Amino acid sequence: MEKDIQRTTDLIKTIVVSLVDEPDVVEVTVREAPSTTVIELKVAPGDNGKVIGRQGRVIRALRTIARASAAYGEGSFVDVEILD
Repeated sequence: MEKDIQRTTDLIKTIVVSLVDEPDVVEVTVREAPSTTVIELKVAPGDNGKVIGRQGRVIRALRTIARASAAYGEGSFVDVEILD
């Protein structure tokens, strides 16, 4: 299970690093909630809009990718959040 979450986390980080202007600032952490695993993203303040995208399309796509990647493994529910 942890291997699947780590693979999903690495995938999300790779995508986010390629989207932002300041890739060195990107931090990805994993928080376990009772029924959910939350992947938390922290990016530079100027890069928040790039990760969110127009009308939230990019973050919605990241969440879809994370859920699909995690479902491929054990089937746990995964969410992606952007921290301020």
